[in-house]
Amino acid sequence: MQAIFAKELRQFFCNLTGYIAIVVFLLLNGLFLFVFSDNFFDIGYANLDRFFDLAPWILLLLVPAITMRSLSEEFRGGTFETLRTRPVTLWQIIIGKYLACLTVVGLALIPTLVYLITLQNLSAQGGIDIGGTIGSYIGLFFLAAVFVAAGICCSSFSQNAVVGFLSAAFICFVMYSGFQGLSSLPAFSANADYYLEMLGIDFHYRSMSRGVIDAPDLIYFLSLVLVFLVLTRRSLNKR
Repeated sequence: MQAIFAKELRQFFCNLTGYIAIVVFLLLNGLFLFVFSDNFFDIGYANLDRFFDLAPWILLLLVPAITMRSLSEEFRGGTFETLRTRPVTLWQIIIGKYLACLTVVGLALIPTLVYLITLQNLSAQGGIDIGGTIGSYIGLFFLAAVFVAAGICCSSFSQNAVVGFLSAAFICFVMYSGFQGLSSLPAFSANADYYLEMLGIDFHYRSMSRGVIDAPDLIYFLSLVLVFLVLTRRSLNKR
């Protein structure tokens, strides 16, 4: 598994894919937070709520772009069969590729700590709610973990990377905001809307953003990651 992880990570940073992913994520966030309308300076209040509202939507497109070639490229190039002749299991292949993609996303999140430091220094009094901010970062990381697992799963369905990207983006969108949208329909009133909203990622992400890390939220995210990885395993088994 370590060899798979190192190989994937090396590929990301040898052909600029990893660098481009990190730069695009930081550039888009920087433009929305400091340049475009309703930026930090216009709001005049020291918090990172706008960043944590915006980041999932950027990751929704960025993560599928990172994961779309992880397995589809192996199928298209015929290297998956060669990989299976090595002394590695399917789980080791899947986990190695998953951790490599998640590491790239994690490296993209680390420089955003500059936003926290900047607002903390610009704050006239009080500063940023550190507890809530830490919870939001933890929630954002687990959200990215689910997106990466979904992207790996979609990449295992086809040798066409574009199909992997589009299907992963769609699934991530549905999991993040689809259930919340359904819960707002009049047909799901009388408490059904609450339970339907609980199925979506946004509900648990916002819960962790309040600075409270509850076991149900962690179980929810870890369960989704496990489900997508098991589906990936079954998809590869068919090959």
